[in-house]
Amino acid sequence: MTGLSVETLAAAAAPGPITSAGNAQLGIAVLLGIAVIVLLITRLKMHAFLALTVGSLALGAFAGAPLNKTIASFTAGLGATVAGVGVLIALGAILGKLLADSGGADEIVDTILARAKGRAMPWAMVLIASVIGLPLFFEVGIVLLIPVVLLVAKRGGYSLLRIGIPALAGLSVMHGLIPPHPGPLVAIDALHANLGVTLALGVVVAIPTVIIAGPLFARYAARWVDIPAPEHMIPARPSADLERRPGFGATVFTVLLPVALMLVKALVDIVVDDPANGLQKVTDVAGSPLIALLSAVLVGMFTLGRAAGFTRERLSSTVEKSLAPIAGILLIVGAGGGFKQTLIDVGVGQMILDLSKDWAVPALLLGWLIAVAIRLATGSATVATISAAGLVAPLAAGMSTTETALMVLAIGAGSLFFSHVNDAGFWLVKEYFGMSVGQTLKTWSVMESIISVTGLGFVLLLSLVL
Repeated sequence: MTGLSVETLAAAAAPGPITSAGNAQLGIAVLLGIAVIVLLITRLKMHAFLALTVGSLALGAFAGAPLNKTIASFTAGLGATVAGVGVLIALGAILGKLLADSGGADEIVDTILARAKGRAMPWAMVLIASVIGLPLFFEVGIVLLIPVVLLVAKRGGYSLLRIGIPALAGLSVMHGLIPPHPGPLVAIDALHANLGVTLALGVVVAIPTVIIAGPLFARYAARWVDIPAPEHMIPARPSADLERRPGFGATVFTVLLPVALMLVKALVDIVVDDPANGLQKVTDVAGSPLIALLSAVLVGMFTLGRAAGFTRERLSSTVEKSLAPIAGILLIVGAGGGFKQTLIDVGVGQMILDLSKDWAVPALLLGWLIAVAIRLATGSATVATISAAGLVAPLAAGMSTTETALMVLAIGAGSLFFSHVNDAGFWLVKEYFGMSVGQTLKTWSVMESIISVTGLGFVLLLSLVL
């Protein structure tokens, strides 16, 4: 990420450790602070933004830090995190809304499904979900794809889980491992990882992971839970009222444009490795996350919006409607950044760095375990990613570019582990698929665990090779 980092801005507001508490007190403070967040989210049903804010203040109090210093750390972390990733999240939301409203997503779905029959259908669903999941938030992707899953299952006579699990796996893997999704972006910023390298390695990890957790696992999930598509959950398609919609090639080009620009930047940085080189200067600008996503949005206004017959007023309305739903996401991500910075400033990161010297646990596995613990406790993959990144940030300080990118992916994989009743995604899947709690645990929750463990396995393999 370019510009000032979270740590740089926070240091200006709260220079040096804000408490002299010992490791034992800090360890207890972390457990109590996370416990406060978990209690507020799970028991009192408090919004994650408020829970993270209260939890950050509680963490500082338990660690013996002055209240004014704790507030300074939290606000600095919140502001720097939103400054770093807020615009990217907004641009991603705009691109996703253009994709949905213009019928571009439907065009991708229809084109691929027209060429996939029989045993190829689960693989087609993985491909559809992975492509569409690149610019879309997980919840938006589910809402967009579930009608397609239900229609395919009903009209083709397929088991609902045989078709649905691959689609869910594609969306979930994109959400946890691949920028520009909020969790990976914040982890990249917190650990000072290279976005292009992380994106490239994330794709390498994501492909085999989604195959194992998607089409392969779906065979067993469909046997465990054999249910028909619920009739009442099949809504009208977003583009049903459009006279025309964008072409398949133009839509795929638009969706993949920011990914391609960021990958080209990473490749040039590795091959050329000369900041004074003209080509590298160009790719450094064009491949920066802000410019890459902004380019896709501007191109999408023509290749998606105008191709669907949108007027200027309709385009403006689409952009406006795309921004309102992400307010909550931005606040949660920002508060997560504030919590992360509070963790760092009270000295928790240094504590983990000191203690881990005597542990036989590899740093990548440690990052994964911390993310798993927070995920199980809070139910939020984004909160787990942000918090774990803050805790292990000192461990990444001396790592190479590749190692830091793998740490981001290990944390992302851990953040997906075993979604259960405290996760909004759990209930979303349960209701859309018409399953009981037990059926959802046996399918969706197991699938998420397979993604998490398999993702970690491939990250560790890459760490041995690279």
